Amino acid sequence: MIDLPTESLRWCMGFLLVLARVGAVLVQLPGLGEAVAPPMAKIAVALAMTLLLLPVLEPHIPPLPDAGLGFAAMIAAEAFAGLWFGWLARVLTQTLTVAMQYVALFLGLSSVLQPDAELGPQTSALARMAEMAIPLLVLSTGLYRIALSAMVEFYTLAPPGSVLPPADGAAAAVAAVARSLVLAMRLASPFLVASVVWNVLAGLLSRLVPRLQIYFAAMPGQILGGLYLLAMLSGGVLSVWHDAVSKALRAVPTGL
Repeated sequence: MIDLPTESLRWCMGFLLVLARVGAVLVQLPGLGEAVAPPMAKIAVALAMTLLLLPVLEPHIPPLPDAGLGFAAMIAAEAFAGLWFGWLARVLTQTLTVAMQYVALFLGLSSVLQPDAELGPQTSALARMAEMAIPLLVLSTGLYRIALSAMVEFYTLAPPGSVLPPADGAAAAVAAVARSLVLAMRLASPFLVASVVWNVLAGLLSRLVPRLQIYFAAMPGQILGGLYLLAMLSGGVLSVWHDAVSKALRAVPTGL
């Protein structure tokens, strides 16, 4: 016969384990885990996903520990795995913000010598705009579905109650950071080339006309030309970002 109290405890333990990881993921997950999102909406999404995943993951839930300290350690391991996964997803999506910071630097809109009281000494308006646009892009283009599917697949590598291998987790984190920086530079590469060409032309002009105040003559053209180039290439930049982030999110569960 089935021991009903034991079975009930097992379901309760499984619910708490799944909720710990799902809740930790939603704290960091782009789009759903933003600070401006209503806390009640986050709680509702976490509870709904836990209820949906629990029947599937119940056979993989480990036996009940003998002491409460062991169960607390399992909860901590689940929370750490969720935070790790959510952090990886956020690092991959934040490449757009880093790319826009590069673009602002190449356009002359970001300088450590010109601090901004609202955005910080090295934060540009373009980077802030990209940071605000990322949740909208994640929710409107369906990237959140890819992230949630990857979170479910992540259970195949780290079942409930298991501990994420530190070496594998660190290697995956380093690879994700390297991939995000490379993608950010790819997105900003047209503006890098344009900035180099413009500065070379400005240097030649300063040689030809030594009395010309080259900074005041070249900077307005650099800013206006860069903004025009950004307007022309913004669609392509967002398309490349979306494709690269979607592929990276799908590879997160198998990247360990």
